[in-house]
Amino acid sequence: MEDRVGKQTLETISAAENFNQWMFETIKPYAQGKVLEIGSGIGNISYRFLKDGFSLMLSDYNEAYCEQLKREYADQDVLGVRQIDLVDPNFDKKHEDLFQNFDTVFALNVVEHIEDDCLAIANCRKFLKAGGNLIILVPSYQKLFNNFDINLGHFRRYNISRMSKLFKANHLEIIHTQYFNFIGTLGWYFNGNILKKQHVPLGQMKIYNRFVPVFSLFDKLLQNKLGLSTIVIGHKKE
Repeated sequence: MEDRVGKQTLETISAAENFNQWMFETIKPYAQGKVLEIGSGIGNISYRFLKDGFSLMLSDYNEAYCEQLKREYADQDVLGVRQIDLVDPNFDKKHEDLFQNFDTVFALNVVEHIEDDCLAIANCRKFLKAGGNLIILVPSYQKLFNNFDINLGHFRRYNISRMSKLFKANHLEIIHTQYFNFIGTLGWYFNGNILKKQHVPLGQMKIYNRFVPVFSLFDKLLQNKLGLSTIVIGHKKE
């Protein structure tokens, strides 16, 4: 499946080592045990979990990404690579062998690509064992919706309230919520809403990456109450 803009964006973000590490460290405290990554893409976050000793299964909706992941992680101790469409009509039949198999399921920048987001969360939940955690990161604020979102195939952007409702509707106890990457909102708005750019500029991302240690301080000062991304983490009691 062709995903030119999506792949270009993933490759741009792939070069931002500091940014990816910051994102990983933000969600890591809520990850435990056996982990399933939904929407691994080209593995920007995946190898960080493996490097940190997590037992990890990779997955993606896109068959080409799955094949790339199989090649690149062939010599890594991964649990496997599975092609997963969270709203596949035959979802239960295809993936029942993985149900209630994982202590953690995480999906970073995935759910916004799915029209039926409630079903997407419901199907993520099926993979969790009782006592497991679901970690979801999505883009924030519908007012920031612009050409970047359109070209990436986003249906919407979120806030904590909107995503929390989806968790509650699927019987997940919310254990943590926050916004992430405040400075990123300024760049997203300026490039997408004002300059009307079509994709994330590589040059700017490289500059941004250099200053991540400084920019992360803004999130701390704002107590994660504003940010380009919304993070919600839920717990499956039973």
